[in-house]
Amino acid sequence: MNTPNHHIYLDHSATTPVDPRVVEAMAPYWNEIFANNESAHTFGQAAASALEEARQTVADVLNCRPSEIVFTASGTEADNLALRGAAWAARQSGRGNHIVTTTIEHHAVGHTTDQLRALFDFEITRVPVDERGRVAPDDVAAAIRPDTVLVSVMMANNEVGTVQPMVKIGRICRERGVLFHTDAVQAAGRLPLELDNMNVDLMALSAHKFYGPKGVGLLYVRRNTTLIPAITGGGHERGRRPGTSNVAGAVGLATALQLVEDGRVAETIRLRRLRDQLIKGILNAIPESRLTGHPTTRLPHHASFAFCGVEGESVVLDLDLEGIAVSSGAACAEGEAEPSFVLTAMGIPRDWGIGSLRITLGRANDESDVARVLEVLPPIVERLRARGRMCSR
Repeated sequence: MNTPNHHIYLDHSATTPVDPRVVEAMAPYWNEIFANNESAHTFGQAAASALEEARQTVADVLNCRPSEIVFTASGTEADNLALRGAAWAARQSGRGNHIVTTTIEHHAVGHTTDQLRALFDFEITRVPVDERGRVAPDDVAAAIRPDTVLVSVMMANNEVGTVQPMVKIGRICRERGVLFHTDAVQAAGRLPLELDNMNVDLMALSAHKFYGPKGVGLLYVRRNTTLIPAITGGGHERGRRPGTSNVAGAVGLATALQLVEDGRVAETIRLRRLRDQLIKGILNAIPESRLTGHPTTRLPHHASFAFCGVEGESVVLDLDLEGIAVSSGAACAEGEAEPSFVLTAMGIPRDWGIGSLRITLGRANDESDVARVLEVLPPIVERLRARGRMCSR
């Protein structure tokens, strides 16, 4: 396969490269300070100290208490712990049996609530979104019942980049006395994580989304929030998440979180400028194209589109041949392209939804990368359309 010498990575919502400073911070915890942090000897004490320093760093960034941070193996696990743990605790205390969420949550939330309904008989209400992927706070308020124990709304959507009205939704939950959980995996380093302003009780993050290592995440648990562990086996993480702690991973997460927060304001301004150049250029250059998600209230690095008359996966593969890595929410089911559930929930027609494309920028990207996309993407779409797929009006 012939590929260009310069490869352009534009899939930062999927994962990010690990910052070299994070690698350096983690290095001692592989073979120097390697002990189990639960061990009483000097080696274990050194590991325990490193873990708690990492917890303190995270707490300082999030402006919360170290005891409110639970280290997990991923953002997905953090979401699972939040949802199952809060739901089971509510049932055990007799508080209720109802959960409110949305139609566009990541599968870490959507599939977990599906299982809570199917296997544990919880009632689930999924609040709809508008054509831009936004949840109306009034709809959340209307969905809350006397037996509602938890509301779960993602801070920003991974596929279309739309940012939700978190402050308003959080205020409603606090006024109603209902726990508020958010999957904020896409938000760290890109949006302010103001826990008190948003009245968030439970928040999931994943290190590999903000230039940290894979295999480590966290759950913020507001004090006095009761969780029943979703995993059993030991008393680690104050009884909330058993298993030998990933000290190196926790150090990497904390270092990465501190670094992205320190540079967040300047970097979001830079990325927003590139994002807007990309959006304007693509919409101007490609007929029958549309931006998906909210035009302004969206993640600063995130541009997502739908092209009528093409399949998104084909566009992804053709761009890959040009050395450009992007993604699509469309998938192939039984030989037929199908739009993502997110675009379907937003009311985007199938002929447009199967032509979805997500381009997410990062630290290494610049104007030359945007120019390269604008050079090669329009002829790719034109060539694919010429193969015969018609667009219904």
